[in-house]
This record gives sequence, C-alpha cells and structure tokens, in this order.
Amino acid sequence: MKGGPSQEDIRRHNLGTLLRFVHLRGPASRATLAESLGLNRSTIMALTADLTAAGLVREELPRGPGRRAGRPSLVVRPESTRVYVLAFEAGVDRFVVARVGLGGVVLDRREGVRARDSDPAELLGALVAGARSLVRKAGSDTVCVGATLGFPGTVRRSDDTIMFGPNLDVGELRLGDALSRRLGLGIPVSVCNDANLGALAEHERGAGVGCDNLIYLHGDVGVGGGIIAHGRLLGGDEGFGGEIGHMIINPGGRLCACGSRGCLEAEVGERTLLAHAGREESPDQPGRDAVRAVVAAADAGDIAAREALHRVGGWLALGVANLVNVFNPGMVVFGGTLRDIYLGAAAQIRSVLATSALAAPRERVKLRTPALGDDTTIVGAAEFAFAEVLSDPVQVLTRLRAPEDTRV
Repeated sequence: MKGGPSQEDIRRHNLGTLLRFVHLRGPASRATLAESLGLNRSTIMALTADLTAAGLVREELPRGPGRRAGRPSLVVRPESTRVYVLAFEAGVDRFVVARVGLGGVVLDRREGVRARDSDPAELLGALVAGARSLVRKAGSDTVCVGATLGFPGTVRRSDDTIMFGPNLDVGELRLGDALSRRLGLGIPVSVCNDANLGALAEHERGAGVGCDNLIYLHGDVGVGGGIIAHGRLLGGDEGFGGEIGHMIINPGGRLCACGSRGCLEAEVGERTLLAHAGREESPDQPGRDAVRAVVAAADAGDIAAREALHRVGGWLALGVANLVNVFNPGMVVFGGTLRDIYLGAAAQIRSVLATSALAAPRERVKLRTPALGDDTTIVGAAEFAFAEVLSDPVQVLTRLRAPEDTRV
C-alpha cells in the first residue's frame, strides 16, 4: 500500500504555495500568510527563512502609516528585481520581449513592428536581439528562471512544435528550441498558443481573477480561444484544445485558412470585417487599428461599416452562445480585435445570447474585455514561465545557480 506524502514533499508544497501567494497577491505579513495558508506562525517563519536563503523573497518591517503598536509582523516580499523570466510574444503585426520579475512586475521590455509576410529567421533574430538586450541590463546578480513564447497558431505541447501559424510559413517549426540555443541561458523556452496564455493571464491577474471557469476569445488575423475549467487551462490531448476559431457556425460559409468553410474565424476575423465594410488591408494600418477604424465609422453612422459590424457581431454572438451552452463559463473575455468588435456590437451580442443560449448557463455569465489590454499574451507567457519555480522553488534555484550555468 502506497504511503502518504513525506515531510519533504509537504515542505516543497508549502514553499511553493507561499511563494505563489506573494507572487500573485503581492507582499504579505507573516500573520496574513499564516491565516491565508492555514499554517502556524513557526511554519511560516521556517518557510520564509528557506525562501529568503534561496534569494526568492526578502523580509522587512512594514512600510508607511497604520503600523500597529508592539512587535510588528514582518512583511514578505518577492525578489522582483533579482528573479525574473523572459516573456515573448510573436504577434501577427508586432513582437514583444519582456523581462518580468517575480511578483509579475514588468521590469523592462522591447517591442517592434513585424511584417505579416516575415520569415521565421527574421522573427527569431528580432526576438533574440531583444532578449539579449534585456538580459545584459539585468545584471550579474540576477537569475532567469524560465522563458515562454506566445504564438498565434497551433502548438503541440509534447514538444512545443508550431504546427500552423497565420502569415508565417512555419512547416513544423521548433522556434522555442532555436530561441533557447541562441540565448544560451541554460533554460528551455516553452511555446504556447497566444490565446491560451491570454486566458491564463486574465484568470490570474486580469478580469477573471476569482473566476475558475472562463473563456478568453482573441482576434487578430485569426481567432483563437483559451478555456479555463475549474481553475486550470484546458489543453486537450496534445495541447490543441481551445481552437475555438475553427468551430463551424455557418456551414458552407466563408472559406477559412484551415480549408473548411464557415468557421468562427472566417466569419468574424479581421479580414472579413474589412471586406464587409468595403475596406482593404493596408500595410500602413495594422489589423487592430483597421478594425477600430471600422467600429468608429459605424458609431459615426457609416452605413457600410454599420452593416459589416452587425453581420460580424451576429456570428460572434452565435459562437459565444454555443460556447456558453457547452462550457457554462462564468465569464467570456473578448481580446485583441474582438474587444473592439464586442464593444461596437455589445447590445446585439447580448440580445442573440438571450435567445440562442440555454437560460440556465447564460443566466450568470459575464461578458468582459481584458483588464490587461494588449498585454494579455505577455503576462500569460510570464505566468507560464514562472510555473516551475512556483511549484518547487528551492530545487529550481539550486539547479539554475549551478556553476555550469552560462549567461548571455
């Protein structure tokens, strides 16, 4: 008969739980930690001592007014400037590289415009250059504990292979492996679908904090989705779960890039809205700006823009109704270009939802826009990259600080 967890297993679990608490919720006193985590003061003191020795947190006296008389409870703060991750976003129109400290603090970032027909080598070069610049500025007393790339395409989680990407002829691309080799930090670079990371970000730090069943919809050239079920990201058997954009809502409808017809992506994507509005894509006006221009024109009374927004809004509403019926989410968040489409067609979407979704699951669902704005992917990439150190803090830091580690 298998025994229960060992004392070391319990200690590792508690270390991770405490570190995750201050990472997500910010500095907290020992008293608050004891009450929130259900541990006694002596256990909290031992755990914080271990995390302090590892260089993950520091303890200090409370700051500012409102301090109680008597012996104050020390405040535990994450070492944001010393322990960090690299978060990458390879968007359709832009790329972003950020250095994010423990606690979710964006310490520094680089970003630039990316041509929609750029090749993988060009994208890789831009990401590597940005990351190297950030690592050089970080200083020799810092440690990078993880790295994640958010990509707008289909990613196989077993080996982080990009199987498909819009406007990027990737074949079966191992972009994460290439990034890891070029950076030479001694850590792998995970690759995740950008909408999945958006869902993770909004759940952990955005509009969906406290909501354990959430759907995040993201629009650019394509449409993607991330699903949080019972507090966990739904990935599916190979990590392909959440391809909401290829849910067929209009059989025999518009041709989709995937080869099917009538996918949600084909009916509500950026190119479809522009086509309905009689507008062409322009290299001088990136997709998000072009979509916002159509929504603004519709609001100003432009008939073609209004009809285009109404048409796209109707299909989007039908897709959301299907998702509400299947997943019973507590919240649906509209990100990327879908944020602007939702804001322009909110009344229509709510009306269709009221007639097309079952009464029980639609009753309490909230429709929201991202609290994190255009940084959902970067924030999600950072949270994904922090996952390992949050689960086993001391072991990860010990391994990364071994003598054989290299630096850029």
